[in-house]
Amino acid sequence: MPPLIAISAPLRADHGALRVRLNAGYARAVERAGGVPMLVPPLDRPADAERILDAADGLLLTGGEDVEPARYGAAPHPSVTDTSAARDATELALVHAARARGRPVLAICRGIQILNVAFGGTLVQDIPSQRAGALAHDAGEDRAAARVHAVRVEPGSRLAAALGAAALDVNSFHHQAADRPAPPLRVVATAPDGIIEGLEWNEPGWWAVAVQWHPEELDGPAETGLFRDFVARAAARA
Repeated sequence: MPPLIAISAPLRADHGALRVRLNAGYARAVERAGGVPMLVPPLDRPADAERILDAADGLLLTGGEDVEPARYGAAPHPSVTDTSAARDATELALVHAARARGRPVLAICRGIQILNVAFGGTLVQDIPSQRAGALAHDAGEDRAAARVHAVRVEPGSRLAAALGAAALDVNSFHHQAADRPAPPLRVVATAPDGIIEGLEWNEPGWWAVAVQWHPEELDGPAETGLFRDFVARAAARA
């Protein structure tokens, strides 16, 4: 059977109602790679993440709001105005449930940030004001076409193996990034300005790979390979 992939999804206000809203690129990328997408909104009971990961074969963490700075022991920067306590709690619970069950995790954009925070890492809250000389990492809305900067990937890493590349140009839509990596994670990709673009679990027994860019919006061989590797690892557990 095709593996079931739990995909974290935000709530968005729409004409006076809260709706579960997610860019379709995530679900389509999972389907193209052979998986079955299952959206997981912020939960009233984050502990239910354990039941979700009992049923799911893999976890995809997606982009969206900033992680609340209190989660990593920081005072909020003035730029941090869009947060969701319920989403933070849900995704942290999903990460730990996936770790406990050995379910593979692919984390994208906000996903790399919540994965880092989940295990004790910290974040750059606002790249433009806190990292002098940084590239423009928020390139607007042309998500599929705009490959705006290069990324170097560590040869021999899980990320490099999945991408089939040690360097590529990527899209970019974020003002935050991982700062101090959590101890069980290692940096495996960086932009030319030193901003962390990739992290992965650095201990045996669990496949968890995270990127700061948006591979779900691109259709090159590297992006296709990343999703295929992730879904194949989930299928091996199905």
